[in-house]
Amino acid sequence: MSDGQQRDFEEEYADLGATTQNAMDIAETSMDIVRQFVPDETLADRVRQKSVHSMGDIEFQHLLEFTGSDDRGDDEDAPVRAGARAVLDEATIVTDITMSKAGITGRGHNCEKRKAIGNGAELAEETGMTRTAASVLELDKQGVYDGAIATIGNAPTAAFALADCIENGTRPAVIVATPVGFVKAEESRQRIREVSEEYDVPAITNVGRRGGSGLAAALTNELIHVAKDVRTDDLELESTAEARAAQSAGEDGEDE
Repeated sequence: MSDGQQRDFEEEYADLGATTQNAMDIAETSMDIVRQFVPDETLADRVRQKSVHSMGDIEFQHLLEFTGSDDRGDDEDAPVRAGARAVLDEATIVTDITMSKAGITGRGHNCEKRKAIGNGAELAEETGMTRTAASVLELDKQGVYDGAIATIGNAPTAAFALADCIENGTRPAVIVATPVGFVKAEESRQRIREVSEEYDVPAITNVGRRGGSGLAAALTNELIHVAKDVRTDDLELESTAEARAAQSAGEDGEDE
């Protein structure tokens, strides 16, 4: 990528959802308000902030779970580090349904975006399983989920199917799973957490009945945003929370 293309790439990505100055001002003001209520110390905090912004609920920050590990350990930043690395490596982003895919930005990365739904129709018809579960199993047969960013925002059965695939050896780079609903949604996320811990697959999930495609897309977008900050040298992905806090304090001191 040339210097000119790099500048265009970064300028285009000035903000995840905004393209005009007025919209960017609104977005930044909104996040400033969120940061008054949500810590801003760790990479996981950035994801918590995005969840609060997406859901319009300050308390939602306490419902997120960070599980699994990467090569630096099993701290709560591990799924964020893994997700950002996957974005930088241009991994495929695989969503469960169209809505989740539509909510993930097309800017700031070169990852292919795919949706599971629409695959596995024959399997669904033969077995009676849901179309989303069959779709996940069909894509897994093709090796799509290995090394991918797996985003599930709607279908609990997709989360259950992906968990089964992980038990059988599939290894996504990271999972973002926030399926919503009253029937098996909470249980499906618990299942993802269980395989995440057992097989060291980094995952971001939430507890309770809430969630949805908008939330899943927003959390995936934050992984993209973290990767962008790494690419532009605004963030050292491997540094500790303490080191980032010290750097931030030093920058604040320079401004005084």
